[in-house]
Amino acid sequence: MTIDILFIWTAFKEIIRALPITLILTILPLLAGFIIGLTVALIRIYKVKFLSGIANGYVSFFRGTPIIMHIMLIYFGFPLLIDQISKKFDLGIQSNSIPIILFVLTALSLSSGAYLSEIFRSGIISVSNGQMEAAYSVGMNSFQAMTRIVLPQAIAQSIPNFTNIFIGFLHTSSIAFIVSQKEMTGAANIVASTNLKFLESFIAAGLIYWGLTIIAEGLSFLIEKKATAYNRGGVQ
Repeated sequence: MTIDILFIWTAFKEIIRALPITLILTILPLLAGFIIGLTVALIRIYKVKFLSGIANGYVSFFRGTPIIMHIMLIYFGFPLLIDQISKKFDLGIQSNSIPIILFVLTALSLSSGAYLSEIFRSGIISVSNGQMEAAYSVGMNSFQAMTRIVLPQAIAQSIPNFTNIFIGFLHTSSIAFIVSQKEMTGAANIVASTNLKFLESFIAAGLIYWGLTIIAEGLSFLIEKKATAYNRGGVQ
């Protein structure tokens, strides 16, 4: 068996066309998960009545089960729920008219929210209570103290964890192919099956994922350097 080096470049050009879908399946769930995670973290930290139990259960379930299961549950379960609600209230909505990618994005968003909530929670807890007290002493209320003092520090300290989550979801987006979403791994599988060159196709896909990971790590380093400049006595 020999490796067709030239075909790696051919496969690379075909697979890279699916990059936008891969980025959508990575970035949009993380943006939604950012909002979900921050909300859930604050609910758990402040032990909001009635909601804290739900938040704990949500985090426990989505962190304790594989993401592929979340996709399958929502892919098969949500259409049934939507059809029943539509039928009951005569909404005229059919689940088969909803793009599959929306179900995948929903599953990934809920998953990312659970993981990001733990990152937020640990980051917020790591900020000393003395800083909240200092904020109160200069006339800030709880909301101002949280948004101006605590959260900026918590987010800055959590940048490496955010990067790990981004890279993890970049790779996790590949399982969307099981529900017919043609992202990069799916494109690699199609190219490989069509040309019977599996090794070359997946080498090309691996190089793209590796390159994206290196870019993400580089950007993370630059952002972390700026965000944590206050620890070094000012912006450099």
